[in-house]
Amino acid sequence: MAANSPEAVPEFLPPPPGEMLGHPRALWMLFGAEFWERFCYYGMRAMLAAHVANQFFSHLGDGAKSAASLTYGGFTSMVYMTAILGGFIADRILGYQRSILLGGAIMATGMFMLMAPDLTTFLMGLAVIIVGNGLFKPNISTMVGKLYAPGDARRDSGFTIFYMGINAGAFFAPLICAGVIGAKYGYGWGFVAAAIGMVFGLAVFQSLRSWLGHVGASHPGREGWAPVFQVVAGAAVLTVPVYFLLSKSDVLGGVLALMLVGLAVYFVLSGVRSGEKTQLHRYIAMLILFVGNMVFWALFEQAGSSLNFLAQEHVNMPQAEWLPGFVKHFSVFQSVNAVFIVAIAPVIAALWPWLEKRSINPSIPRKFAIGLVMVGAGFAVLVFAIKSFVADGAKISWVWLTLTYLVHTVAELCISPIGLSMVTKLARPKETGLAMGGWFLSIAVANYAAGKIAAIATGGESAVEGVTPKILSMGEKLSQYQGVFLQLTFAGLIVGALYFVLAPQVNKLMHGVK
Repeated sequence: MAANSPEAVPEFLPPPPGEMLGHPRALWMLFGAEFWERFCYYGMRAMLAAHVANQFFSHLGDGAKSAASLTYGGFTSMVYMTAILGGFIADRILGYQRSILLGGAIMATGMFMLMAPDLTTFLMGLAVIIVGNGLFKPNISTMVGKLYAPGDARRDSGFTIFYMGINAGAFFAPLICAGVIGAKYGYGWGFVAAAIGMVFGLAVFQSLRSWLGHVGASHPGREGWAPVFQVVAGAAVLTVPVYFLLSKSDVLGGVLALMLVGLAVYFVLSGVRSGEKTQLHRYIAMLILFVGNMVFWALFEQAGSSLNFLAQEHVNMPQAEWLPGFVKHFSVFQSVNAVFIVAIAPVIAALWPWLEKRSINPSIPRKFAIGLVMVGAGFAVLVFAIKSFVADGAKISWVWLTLTYLVHTVAELCISPIGLSMVTKLARPKETGLAMGGWFLSIAVANYAAGKIAAIATGGESAVEGVTPKILSMGEKLSQYQGVFLQLTFAGLIVGALYFVLAPQVNKLMHGVK
């Protein structure tokens, strides 16, 4: 094997010495970079569906929200779909550090394009963001895992801390980009504010890059600008089919299905080729957990579409004149999840080691089961509120939607950071980036399904069949939401129960990975 081959890289090389609060200091640099990148993404996300409905589909009347939900679902699915390609590029061509810097620069460019008043340029801007995010998102998460040696008990807590960085950015972004700038000056300027956040993220990463040392550095023999120019050219070409898929929902669904099947086949064959039965079993376990992840995010990702439209039209906003600077705008609910994450994540991060010492820490499959049950229970809260407290034409109290977000946040903490950590444990070291891309591909499929679900919730079954929905009264619209949310409740509870039952078998396939 050649010395400069990526295969020759040892399984673990520690980052440069230095710790902060018991973790490698590079974790806190990645925390800061991810904070600003997520500020960029969630600032844009808080406005996206509402802006698309008002700016480009208002002529459809009640069908505007359904059309915007499909666009939103297509965008959020492809944001994660391209992660598998970005992981491959980092693994084999650029290394993780340069992939992150290039991806962030591409994302910022796309964000500035969202100021365009025409749909064509706007969709091209979304396509550019999608391509850039594919290079950024999976690779910064993978580098967190590379800071810790195999078996290091701090790994799950490190991912939870990193997850707090994500959600700290997600808290401030909707308030500033949508609630203040977008509401007062137009959503176009809100998108500019999000782009500036991405520029700040790049500045943090570049200025503190030395803290990473060799972690995620360019592969031997791949230094220089030539690989960067190759990837830039490939990214430019890729934006064309991505732009096409944004407006072709059914075609996108087929592409996602083929990619998912291809991914499953690849990892099974990789496990077989490794000659290690243990590795094959671990990849099978990883794929089983990917399925649970898809179900979870298909439900959870109603937050940016159907729950956002519900808040816009059917929820009484809180009265908080006593809170200086409070903006009474429906997008404020897009920050609620982040508030709960920042508040609860430290508790959850400390809870898992505490339970482990007492030998009662739930296994990874059981944590997935808990998350699935709770995301279903969160929708049960809204079903109960609509059925019990809302008369025809009335609105839901903000308390019920906030409670739903609280339950969903606890569910998220049982799956998302645990899943990120799980991927870095189960994958072969040379395929960690690709496996992380696979994790995000499962979320891509979930987001596509989430867009279809939201289109039905906001416009009925006819919305996904290309038929303009009939005009409904406020009470009929709420009843439509209630019916869809009831189905989501059962989906979460049933699949969660199934994972509780299957947990022992999945644990056996993981061969000691916890």
